[in-house]
Amino acid sequence: MIRGILVFNNHGKPRLSKFYTYYTEDMQQQIIRETFHLISKRADTVCNFLEGGTLVGGSDAKLIYRHYATLYFVFCVDSSESELGILDLIQVFVETLDRCFENVCELDLIFHMDKVHHILDEIVMGGMVLETNMGDILASIEAQQKMEKQDQTQKTVIQNPHRGRY
Repeated sequence: MIRGILVFNNHGKPRLSKFYTYYTEDMQQQIIRETFHLISKRADTVCNFLEGGTLVGGSDAKLIYRHYATLYFVFCVDSSESELGILDLIQVFVETLDRCFENVCELDLIFHMDKVHHILDEIVMGGMVLETNMGDILASIEAQQKMEKQDQTQKTVIQNPHRGRY
């Protein structure tokens, strides 16, 4: 099971944090700090898996991460998850973000947090992987955007019922 998903920049500023196991807010902040310190000190040439810190779950937990440009994408998982499967899932998440934002960057994660969470919810829900097919994920996101545009159009018509009828 996936216990949490973290995205932070090279300076340790969290840009996305989603926990599927309950932790208090103070504990979540400590987990983010500990995870950043564990991962940021590692060389780029070493493997992308490491045992979870003491806060995340001890010996049963693993941290699986990828470093892209200025962002670290980290999945905190238990021992039942496949490391290579999670690395592939991180790749799907990043490529989906890249397609939705056309060359995703850190600012996209900051200013479009709701859309990023929606994309993540299409991939992982409740700590379980829902979808790994990027085409299906993108189709679902496009359908959601289409419904939002229709909703905005209907709100405009309701607010201005006589517009364009003269």
